[in-house]
Amino acid sequence: MNNSFLKKNNKIYIISGKLKGRKISFDNIPNLRPTTNQIRETLFEWLSKYIKDSRCLDCFAGSGGLGIEAISRHAAFSTFLEIERKTFFTLKQNAKKLNISNLEIIRTDTLNWLKKSGKPYDIIFIDPPYYQGLIKKTIDLLEYKKWIKKNSFIYIEQEKQKSLIVPKNWTLYKKKITNRMQCYLYILNI
Repeated sequence: MNNSFLKKNNKIYIISGKLKGRKISFDNIPNLRPTTNQIRETLFEWLSKYIKDSRCLDCFAGSGGLGIEAISRHAAFSTFLEIERKTFFTLKQNAKKLNISNLEIIRTDTLNWLKKSGKPYDIIFIDPPYYQGLIKKTIDLLEYKKWIKKNSFIYIEQEKQKSLIVPKNWTLYKKKITNRMQCYLYILNI
């Protein structure tokens, strides 16, 4: 399924778990680029042994597809960070419609939110808007403010042809390259 199909129909489906087949709807929101079903399916196959009871952070939530899929697959809790007002309210509506309570949706600038201190997460999703240089800044804050811990997983999705530099203590666990994007799953080794 390509992103133009997603945008045209303004919805994506939850692939597996307790919410399997339910839809996440969103209005025509500029620059919203939900992770495709194919990529989400691959990512959650990679995470299948680790997702149950995990705490997840969706740094640039957008449609909420990654964090909601994690909850559907029995993550204990997900935090969604979203700066766009319309997208934030759409996320809240979808969470209510899906009857999900083990989450928090915060309207904030991700980089500002990550500057504070908090409890480390088990799984972090970094899928920011393309061409804005947000990945490196996000990685730096995750490291510096200790939002990650030993054995945390960090998923990064970015535009193709873009280089990616991660800290030396991050080990590449899996990767997938498509015609349009690069997807990486790292694990933190301390």
